[in-house]
Amino acid sequence: MELNLSSSKRTFSIDIDTVAGLIAKTQKESGEIPWCEGEKTDPWDHTEAAMGLSIGGYLREAKQAFEWMARIQLKDGSWYSSYRDGVPEDTTRDTNMSSYIAVGLFHYYLITGDMTFLKKMWKTIKSAIDFALSLQAPGGEIYWAISPKGKVDTMALLTGSSSVYMSIKCALAIAKQLGYNMPAWQEGLIKLEHAIHHKPSLFNMTKSRYSMDWFYPILSGALTGEKAQNRIEKFWGKFVIKDRGARCVSDRPWVTVAETCELSLALSAMGNMNLSEVVFSWIQNKTNEDGSYWCGFTCPDMTIWPKDKSTWTNAAVLIAADAIYDLTPASRLFSHRLWKAYGFYSSPGFSDKRYKIHVS
Repeated sequence: MELNLSSSKRTFSIDIDTVAGLIAKTQKESGEIPWCEGEKTDPWDHTEAAMGLSIGGYLREAKQAFEWMARIQLKDGSWYSSYRDGVPEDTTRDTNMSSYIAVGLFHYYLITGDMTFLKKMWKTIKSAIDFALSLQAPGGEIYWAISPKGKVDTMALLTGSSSVYMSIKCALAIAKQLGYNMPAWQEGLIKLEHAIHHKPSLFNMTKSRYSMDWFYPILSGALTGEKAQNRIEKFWGKFVIKDRGARCVSDRPWVTVAETCELSLALSAMGNMNLSEVVFSWIQNKTNEDGSYWCGFTCPDMTIWPKDKSTWTNAAVLIAADAIYDLTPASRLFSHRLWKAYGFYSSPGFSDKRYKIHVS
């Protein structure tokens, strides 16, 4: 399916079948989705890629991706940080990577309404969130990982902790659908939000040069309203190159399609759909001959780098497009308005038999 779109300044199209098809073609028979052909797989990007499959209508393949994760989950609820053909490569156990499956599964549920699969995956979700919260510090931040030697690394990352925040919200939404009360998760979410709002010194400040540290607190819904708007305005000039996209790192001339799409998604979450669409339009000519999207490029010389056709980048394009153009019942998954309207710890409202999030 080709989606013809227009912003206030230009018209463009997205070949959804090609973009989602790239992910499906890269997926292994086991369900594992590597970064690209011949590369490693990590749990976070694997989940992001599965979300792209769901948006593209590859529901069987998305389900296989989640089943692969369930099969290889470790006893403590975590996953290793990377695999290659199912074999562990980096045995670090990362809280953000391990908890993100809750976002992917809630996204899948919103599109399919498959309660049976949600019930089947509950133990996997519960173990993953319990693992992440087992590394919550007294100040509310989330320690980022357990090293291969089994030692807790007490560094906290703002991007990672913000992503864990979104994962806990989705896990609580799933719990409500299944009739479970999870007060420890609710308490952990409150403590984590307080840390993100009021205790910036708890997080590794050297990472503030990365654009994800800028917009992930907004994308996750940890920061909303005036605080979110102020944060967007304060650092816009630091990270955004007009008509190009979002830098990965503020002091490097490298724009990535994924970060640009995630910035667009954060703007959509805030309700700023016009600016979200403008930002999204900037990367619509950054495609390969087959219609898939570049990973990144340098400015101003426009050198494509790397030249990999990455699954998670193309998934990010689909997720951002869905948020703007309402392609699936999961299009409002990140919407601040919806999460607020239905309560911090409650699942968003559902408008029809497919459980589509709606704004009244």
